[in-house]
Amino acid sequence: MAALQDLLEFQLKNAQSLSELLEQEKVVITQRNSSQIEAIAKQKITLINQLNDTDRRIESHPHVTSLQEDETCKSLVEQIKSVIWDCQQANNINGEALNRAQMSFHKLNNLMQQSQGKMGMTYTAEGQTRSISTLGTNIKA
Repeated sequence: MAALQDLLEFQLKNAQSLSELLEQEKVVITQRNSSQIEAIAKQKITLINQLNDTDRRIESHPHVTSLQEDETCKSLVEQIKSVIWDCQQANNINGEALNRAQMSFHKLNNLMQQSQGKMGMTYTAEGQTRSISTLGTNIKA
């Protein structure tokens, strides 16, 4: 029984660590710090894998039925579920923020490409557009 409770406490600790990591992720997303966003994503994967592994260990534990019977275990399970639910909500919010940041980057990138294209665009005698890279820069007079 004590081993099962230890697993539950380890699961709760990992869930709380994930929650804290998601808070950090929110901050680095707003700062648009891509290297930290990537590092946190790797840490999230590690924690999620630990949560999944521990969940499998709990599920295959010989005293798994005590999760519904023992008050301490029931309380730990409820806490874990609550923290995980909060993590899911925070992860969804962070995902939406990342999508918005990515869309903003793509819009800015497209505007930059369009403005570069307009600066190097001219027309031929037949009225067709033609891109040149020396528009106005090779005048000798």
